[in-house]
Amino acid sequence: MKHSAANALAIALVLGGSAAFPTAGSAGSVAATDPVQTSSAASAFGSYDPYGDFSADKSASIEELFLPWEDVDLASLPLADAYALQRGRSLLITVEPWTWSKDWRVTPTELRNGILSGKYDANMQAICNLVGAMKSPVTIRWAQEMEDNNGRFTWANWAPKDWIAAYKREVDICRKAAPAAKYMWSPKGEAGLEKYYPGDDYVDVIGLSVFGLQKKDNDETGHDRTFAEALKPGYDRVAGFNKPVVVAELGYVGKQEYVSKWEIDTRKSYSEFPALTSVVYFNQKEVWPWLGGYGLPDWRITQHILP
Repeated sequence: MKHSAANALAIALVLGGSAAFPTAGSAGSVAATDPVQTSSAASAFGSYDPYGDFSADKSASIEELFLPWEDVDLASLPLADAYALQRGRSLLITVEPWTWSKDWRVTPTELRNGILSGKYDANMQAICNLVGAMKSPVTIRWAQEMEDNNGRFTWANWAPKDWIAAYKREVDICRKAAPAAKYMWSPKGEAGLEKYYPGDDYVDVIGLSVFGLQKKDNDETGHDRTFAEALKPGYDRVAGFNKPVVVAELGYVGKQEYVSKWEIDTRKSYSEFPALTSVVYFNQKEVWPWLGGYGLPDWRITQHILP
């Protein structure tokens, strides 16, 4: 079954604002990717919002579109450009190198060998040809959380040299078709992520994932972790690359007091995180079970407060 880009936009919409991304009218200029937002101002806020719970957020300046590169109809991708352009927003396109149909997926080895041999060049080419024709500024995020070892993504936990070679191949393909696009390298934030860094020439902004699950916090640390505690390990691991940092996926689940504190804390400025430019809330239920028996946390703001 083909997944249309319009349907993908409805499913995977991020409403956010970040100095780390080019804004409308910047045409993807290098200056627009500078980390101009510092600890003197709170990080901009955004959301992955398939339910429209943040639709009234007037500060929105980024739309994120998630796309599988197989089994997808790209004919309506220009609609996302028109939607963003009308609202003065830039696009962040996360390209996932697989199909969303689980029964059709190839193995990690088959995917790796296929990418490195050029078998999937046309998949990336088709997406980037459309990106090159877009009027909105665009940032491409390819194969996120590559250092994760929980088995969720078939492109994750490869030998670093292989993942880096694959990432560079896709960026090189996209640059030819869409020379104004920018690129986000987006590890999960785990130890060892630095082995997957593809080099400064291939990274304009860094994305991280930060989640707070109150029960897991207490099981592991004996107390409620704060947003700053959760962010610090991943941030410290990427800070030396001197790139703007975005919390590309943010979520928190727990009792009212826990959720309220995280909500407040994620809107603060932090002198210890000067490169942090924005946070993006993941307003969706988890689709992959968390290790340790924590099931499928429901990050939706209508569900994330527990009794």
